[in-house]
Parts: sequence; C-alpha cells; structure tokens
Amino acid sequence: MSSADKSVRSRRGRWVAVIALATAASLATAPVVSASPSAPARSSTSQPRGVQAALDQVVTAGAPGAVAYVRVGDRTYRYSSGYGNLAPLTPIRVADLSRIGGVTKTFTATVVLQLVGDRVLKLNDSVEKWLPGVFPNGAGITIRQLLNHTSGIYDYAGDDRVFAPYFESGDLTLIFDPREGVRIAAEHGPLYAPGTGWNYSNTNTLLLAMIVEAATGNSFGTELRRRIFKPLGLDHTSYPTTSAIPGSYVHGYWIIGGPDPVDFTALSPTLLGAAGAILSNPEDVTRFYRALLRGHVLKPAQLRAMQTIDAVATDPPGSIDSGIPGGGWGLGLLRETFPCGDAWGHDSEIPGYMTAAWNSEDGRRQVVVVVNIDGLPHDHPITQAMRTVLLKAYCG
Repeated sequence: MSSADKSVRSRRGRWVAVIALATAASLATAPVVSASPSAPARSSTSQPRGVQAALDQVVTAGAPGAVAYVRVGDRTYRYSSGYGNLAPLTPIRVADLSRIGGVTKTFTATVVLQLVGDRVLKLNDSVEKWLPGVFPNGAGITIRQLLNHTSGIYDYAGDDRVFAPYFESGDLTLIFDPREGVRIAAEHGPLYAPGTGWNYSNTNTLLLAMIVEAATGNSFGTELRRRIFKPLGLDHTSYPTTSAIPGSYVHGYWIIGGPDPVDFTALSPTLLGAAGAILSNPEDVTRFYRALLRGHVLKPAQLRAMQTIDAVATDPPGSIDSGIPGGGWGLGLLRETFPCGDAWGHDSEIPGYMTAAWNSEDGRRQVVVVVNIDGLPHDHPITQAMRTVLLKAYCG
C-alpha cells in the first residue's frame, strides 16, 4: 500500500468532514471586495496588471502550482507558476488537463436546457415524471429546482457511507454508482419544502443526468460529447468514467492532516459524476463559456432562464458564498460580484484542485484559475492569494 493510501485510511474522519465541503462552490475562489450588484463588468481590452506576481504568491504561500488563463476580447494571456507534479518535479503548464469539479455543473445544466429548448423536457417537469419511483416526493420537485439547488434534497457527499469503500480498501480508483448516491440522499429526507430554501447539493446534478438519460436513451457522457464537446471543438475536454488521465495533466494534492500534501489525482471521477467529473483545460473552459454566454449553445429563452436567479437563491442563507452582495444561483450558473462588475460562471473545490471560471455577461472578459491543492481553510494564505489572482485577472 502506498503512503498516500495509508494517509487516506488513517484520516478517515477528517476526509469525510472536508470532502462534503470540498464538493461545494468555494468562497476560496470568490472576490473579497464587492461592488453594486447591477454594475456591468469593465470592458477594457488592456492586459491585466499584476497577475503573474499574484500567481507567484499562490506558490510562495505553499501551493504546488497555479495557472491563470485570461481572455480580453480577442487577446489571450497565459500565466503559470510552480509545479504540476511533485514527483518528479515538473513545471505546471497552462495547457495541462485538470479535474474541474463543480464547473461541470454548468455543462450538465446546458445539456438539460438544450433538451428544454428542443421541447423534450420542461423546467416544470417533475422528477417523478422522468424517474418514477426513484426519489421520494419526486412529484413535488421540478427540474428547475434541481438546477438552482432549491429542491431541498440532501447532498449525498455529506454521508460517510459514500466514502467508506475508499477508506476500507485504500483504493482511490473504485467506481461509484450515482444511483447509490441518490438512494443515500433519499434516506436523509427533505431539508425543506421544494422551492422554499436553498442548499448546494451534488445529488441534484446526479438526478439531472439520470433524467437526461431517461429522456434521450443515451448515456450522459454521450450527450455531453454530442451536444457540447464536439460542436464547440473542445478537443481537450472529456467526461471520464475511470481514474486514468491521458496526456499531460496537473496532479492534484490535498492537505488532509499532516503538513505534506498527498497526491489525490487518482480519486475516481465517478464519485461526483455529472456534478464534477469533467477533465478539461483552461482554454476549453473559456471557449465553452464564451459560446454559452454569446448565445451559440442555448436558445435565447433558455439562456435567459439560466441567468434568472430565484429570490431564495440570491445570496442565500447557508451558501458558502453568503455575504457577498450580488451573488446568486441561476440554473447551473453562478453570478458573482467583483469590484469591476458582475461575472457569470462557476467555481469549485474538489480533492486536489481549486478551480474558478468567471466571465463577463457578453463573454468578452474571461478568467480561469486552477490551483492544484485543496483541503485548506478559506482564510489560508493560499486561498487568499488565489482571490487576489482572480481580482487582478478579472478587473485588471
């Protein structure tokens, strides 16, 4: 058994406590200063200032490596610092693949909304209609509520049983069945009546993928490739079902107790599935969001719906991003407020990686930042330094 596997098994309690939070959207990647929620993003086409120095500070603070990819109009700026692999030491590259975690949720929502635009699904369709008998109170929960996390469904990632097999075997590559996650969430019962509250729940996205499969007769991965990856030319983006990663990739490290980071790259992507399994690189992520926000992926009505934020999902109590004016959850798309204006996108923490993807509403200004370490408190110097990178990269 490797030292990493020993670390996993000896720190079971801490891993369970941290991973439930790690699968949620991250305050670590949110701006620290806010502006008026109605302010448009600044449209300067100049190169942002101070990004490289800020990125270097992320590594100085203790991260193995970090990259930033910035698009301003038709200009692209790439920044990197540190290492993508610690054994052997290998410089991190902006083009390297990484696990983008919760950013996957925007891709998942886009597939669902394309089916709404095709009149295969309706946002007010119930879970029960497409998945009869699969989830208690499925008749009272709509697709819209799954998309904006107002369903009241428990997040399966918070239950120790989800991770027990990984600890017991010491094998990070075990395949996880999403239906088991849904079953575990159902056992916990509703957190509140659907539509009356908000909680970030990966279970919502597992159910959405199951609905897509029921509606199309295809696997969710097939629909992602057919509807998004291939049409947009996302040649470096995939929806893996095993731990193997082809080509050059960033290793992900996690602090789970001791001072030394543990390599968690092999953690099975099936653990999150449609909620966080996508492999990609910053260029592909920006290409996806630019096409999405410019109306090249969804019909106008569905894009408007995606950017519509329910009152209970506007800076909702209990949100990790709570307290940031202007924040709110659309349908698989998060609005965040920077000092220079609002941005749309998603951010994520999963074991090994922190990722943030923020875009102006017209898609002209875009930032993707990846840091290959996780398991840190939100006031840790690394996460604080990552915020600074985002501020300088987005607001320049």
